[in-house]
Amino acid sequence: MADIHLEMRRITKRFPGITALDQVTMQVNNREIHALVGENGAGKSTLMKVLSGVYPYGSYEGEIFLNGEECRFRDIRESERLGIVIIHQELALIPYLSIAENIFLGNEQAKNNIIDWFKTSSRARELLATVGLDENPATLVGNIGVGKQQLVEIAKALAKNVKLLILDEPTAALNDKESNQLLDLLIQLKSEGITSILISHKLKEVEKVADAITVIRDGRVIDNLIKGNDEIDEDRIIKSMVGRELTNRFPERETQVGQTVFEVRNWSFYHPQHENRLVINKANFNVRKGEVVGFAGLMGAGRTELVMSLFGKSYGKRHSGQILLNGSEIVMNSVSDAIDNGIAYVTEDRKGYGLILIDDIRHNLSLPSLKNLSNSGMVNSSEEVLSAEKYRKKISIKCSGIDQNVDNLSGGNQQKVVLGKWIMLEPEVLILDEPTRGIDVGAKYEIYQIINQLAAEGKSIIMISSEMPELLGMCDRIYVVAGGEIAGELDRQKASQESIMKIIMSHQNQSKEISHGQPQTVL
Repeated sequence: MADIHLEMRRITKRFPGITALDQVTMQVNNREIHALVGENGAGKSTLMKVLSGVYPYGSYEGEIFLNGEECRFRDIRESERLGIVIIHQELALIPYLSIAENIFLGNEQAKNNIIDWFKTSSRARELLATVGLDENPATLVGNIGVGKQQLVEIAKALAKNVKLLILDEPTAALNDKESNQLLDLLIQLKSEGITSILISHKLKEVEKVADAITVIRDGRVIDNLIKGNDEIDEDRIIKSMVGRELTNRFPERETQVGQTVFEVRNWSFYHPQHENRLVINKANFNVRKGEVVGFAGLMGAGRTELVMSLFGKSYGKRHSGQILLNGSEIVMNSVSDAIDNGIAYVTEDRKGYGLILIDDIRHNLSLPSLKNLSNSGMVNSSEEVLSAEKYRKKISIKCSGIDQNVDNLSGGNQQKVVLGKWIMLEPEVLILDEPTRGIDVGAKYEIYQIINQLAAEGKSIIMISSEMPELLGMCDRIYVVAGGEIAGELDRQKASQESIMKIIMSHQNQSKEISHGQPQTVL
């Protein structure tokens, strides 16, 4: 029998009016990758906050044992002393400090209260080599990508002599290559004696690396699966997570496409900081009434930059080209111009740009529509409440009421609030940038239903996603972006993962031939 590293017994955690965890028991063995899965709001993060001391002993019921010894953590420092380290989905790094400074932040390599910078740098190099990151320790964290920042977080954990590493959605913002590198690193760390708890909504990743899986639903343990003993597949995990079978991951939709509503012609612009770097080169595309049009491409292809530049020139400089709405050219020099023209943009970063986390659902929903809810410069509070309540019900936001702070909602319900605030505006064109990032399969299905409903109402929808199955399952047409250019277009019948990748590879090969011996200017 394997050695038990961690045991949590009958953990119960209550908040005012709700039981977040109800008699949860979980066992993790030494040298194991243990996956913790469940819908948003199921209690996964709450359980890990109990384990790490964020919720101190006395604020919950139950017992925690580490290597057979009971632990009563009063704060996160006490759990870290015993080797328990959490890497949150929102990375705890300071972009204006170097990699080395971030790795040892709060754990400085000092003697007599003076930092030993030589030791800091040399030790940082050793840790970076361990996690497979080839970067100068003096590089600012803000100058490296999200994938590399995740590796810096793991190096930071290793610097604390981690024995139990907890990762909350570590691959949510990573591409396939970066995700696989991180998962391979977890397997490597397991071989070196480090136990991991992996929280993830990407079930294929869970299947790939997990030795055991605990499924939580509504604060209770629903299933425990052991690799080698139990049959582990996505369908079983999903049924345990959502309480029902999802035979079709993407809801059916009758497509009734009308005339062209939104058209972009020869759209180009340059990088906001590097004025000679062309980001998008002569993009041409259109979206028709009641149509869902997808944008596929690798990380760095320029998809997000393209749609942000169209949304009131929110990104880039020296824009050129034409934007047409219902056949007439429009000019959008600001976000207000875009809103006035019936264009809405749901950002990929809901917490950074999509929501005011310290405010309630009501005010977040009504924010873009204040002009429509005002008389003589004064917001009609009664109308605001009625509108917020109407759209809360329309998109099924699960909450105690519209006065609940959005920071206290699950990720899926936060995403619904971001969608809801733009739907309330009743736009003609809705741009969705990674609309299901970081949410579970059940919440994804609900978002897909909302998208289909909007299309049925005649809205024109642009959808960016890094998940190709999502694009293939939801879109009527797909444009492929590569190297800052529209490299190809596929209708639903001809679109597949293979055909999309074929277009990307072909475009890259053509670009190499054209630019042979010349510096690249397009991202």
